[in-house]
Order: sequence, then C-alpha cells, then structure tokens
Amino acid sequence: MKTKLQELWQYREMTASLVRKDLQGRYRGSVLGFLWTFLNPLLQLLVYTLVFSVILNSGIPYYYLHLFVALVPWIFFASSLTTGARLILDQKNMIKKIYFPREVLPLAYTISSFCNMLFSFIIIFAVIAFTGIGVKLSVLPWLIPVMLIQFVLVLGMNLISSAVTVYFRDFEHMMGVVSMAWMYLSPVVYGIEFVPESWRKWYLLNPMAPLILSYRRILYEQAAPDTMQLLLAAGMSTAVLAAGCLIFGRLQRRFAEVL
Repeated sequence: MKTKLQELWQYREMTASLVRKDLQGRYRGSVLGFLWTFLNPLLQLLVYTLVFSVILNSGIPYYYLHLFVALVPWIFFASSLTTGARLILDQKNMIKKIYFPREVLPLAYTISSFCNMLFSFIIIFAVIAFTGIGVKLSVLPWLIPVMLIQFVLVLGMNLISSAVTVYFRDFEHMMGVVSMAWMYLSPVVYGIEFVPESWRKWYLLNPMAPLILSYRRILYEQAAPDTMQLLLAAGMSTAVLAAGCLIFGRLQRRFAEVL
C-alpha cells in the first residue's frame, strides 16, 4: 500500500492534468458549456419539487431546499455508478500504449466529479439565501468531514465499477438501474421520518443514508450532524475503498490484454 501511494504521488502531475482535461471537456461542444454544472441539478430540482411538493405533497417545509441539499451530493455519488463504470474502457488506447498506475484514472475522475459538486454547492448556498433561512456558520465546518467521507466512498465505488466493467461489459448498463433503485433507498426525495423506526438500523447500513442525513442536518436543519451516523458512514466508506483497492489491484493485471 505504501509503495502504491508513493507511485501515485510520483504521477500527481498526470492526475492533475487528467482532472483539468475532464473539467474542461465535460460540456465541451454544448452551447451553455460550464453552465450545465448548475443547470443540471437545478432542472432535476424543478422536476422532483413539482412531483413531491405539488403533485404528491410531502408536507415538508421548504421542500425544494430539503431536496436540493441531498440531490447535489447524490449526483456526485450516482456518477460513480454510471459514468464511472466506463473509466478504463474510455482510456483503453492510453492503457495499451504507456505505463502508469491505473489507479490514476478513477482517482482523477473522482477528483473532477468532486470539484463539480463543489461548484454546485454555490447554487445550494444561493437557494439557502433565497429562502431567508440563512447559514449557521458554527456548523459549516462539519461539511469538511462529511465531504471527505463521501469522497472516500465514491473513490471506492469508482475503483470497483471501472475494473469490473472491463471484464463484464453489461455491468455498465446494470449500474443505471442500480443507481435509480439506490436513490429511492436513500433519503434524497423524502425524509428519514418516512422510514419505519424498526427498519432504520438496517436502512442506515446504506452508506449514502447517513451522509445525506448529515448534509441535510447541516444545511437544512442548521445543526451539527449525528456523530454516530457519521462514524458509521466513515467505517462503511473506508471498507468500500479497501474493497475497491483490492478488486482493482487484482483485475488491473490483465486490463491491456482484455481491452
């Protein structure tokens, strides 16, 4: 592990270059370009708000804010289940021609997606200002550990999905269905109070559940997150990253041959 970390550090300039390339090319060729970073979550917010606040009235105050503070982190996670699955396939020519630690690819993609989420948080704070609720500065530092835990989780998922897809191409398409199901099994469009009390200890074993609840606690409820839930999320995210490193490490040996 130490040797691998040292190797990744040696290739840090390559990682930074791939991050810049992904951020610059994400919406290249589109008329609105970088504005899609903000428009994509805003349009999803509009649709879900219409459904769950107007058509199926949830009764949650400021529902659009309740949803938005969970939707932006969810989009970051969902990308690891869908777009992230093609990381290795899309770079097969580079993998065949030159040597570099293959972990650079999922790492760079995770960093660029994380940056994209941070840009989207500008809209979250704008929506908070629009509601007049304001921001409680004393709880904002809690966003740092929550975001770091989610980064670890997403990196682990990217390592797993990108490596498995090389050998099992249908995995990429399966992840679209998994992403949709996972969203409704997470408290994105509804609150934890809609989950029966007897099910919650099992429900929280979904690593995204305590993370979303933490984001919502900080930005919607203006309070510190539940530390036990945060520790649970940290433990599960670390386990996913460890599994990702193990799976990726074993499967990468035949990437060039299979591709």
